[in-house]
Amino acid sequence: MDITGILKVKGEAQQVSEKFRKREFVLTDNSSQYPQHISFQLTQDKCSLIDNYSVGSEIKVHFNLRGREWTSPKNEIKYFNTLEAWRIEGSTAGATNSTSNEMSSVSETFTAATQEDDLPF
Repeated sequence: MDITGILKVKGEAQQVSEKFRKREFVLTDNSSQYPQHISFQLTQDKCSLIDNYSVGSEIKVHFNLRGREWTSPKNEIKYFNTLEAWRIEGSTAGATNSTSNEMSSVSETFTAATQEDDLPF
């Protein structure tokens, strides 16, 4: 699965146990009427994937949905879900903007050339 949104919160890596490390971040999804703030988790060697992105950046997150069952000391069963990110990509919006700028430049050049033309038709 994947989703694109704006990086809202970037947490620090946490050493949970001797063998387990995690890092959380929040992505804002503005694709619906109401913004959704979605929490993701990076684990182990993937904790550094978010390092190259700053809060406010548009990113695409590839993730797996994980679920687990837990029994409390009172014998109550609870269920938890985790969105575990495994790849993060920068937005392609910059590429779209540069293409748009190139088209404007071509259009301006074409307009300037045709305005100086003396042809009667």
